[in-house]
Amino acid sequence: MHTQETEHAGEHGLGPATKSVADHASALVRLELELAIGIGLGLGAALFLLYAIGFGLAAAAAGIATATSLWVALLIVTGALILLVLLLGLFAYVSVKKGTPPVPEQALREAKLTTEALKSDGHA
Repeated sequence: MHTQETEHAGEHGLGPATKSVADHASALVRLELELAIGIGLGLGAALFLLYAIGFGLAAAAAGIATATSLWVALLIVTGALILLVLLLGLFAYVSVKKGTPPVPEQALREAKLTTEALKSDGHA
């Protein structure tokens, strides 16, 4: 005969299962909330980094402008950025081209052997 003591001792029944599911769901929600907060803080940091890069480029242009006119300084900084973009784009292109998946020669060979085996219907 089941009593409350035997039911709780074996951790069987609807009550303990419901409590376990509720505990797991609560822990999952807490972890998801921590993850969302971390992502939000990371995005905030990335935004401020973007602003810092912009101000750094403006400072570089202002520094160059002390030796040349303002439009030349801005043109120099723009040219340097375009050069950087071209170099990074070239490296990305080479990396993607090199990283394209190879032809799965072993899988093709196995598929061909399997097809031949099925066509021969098990006769050698």
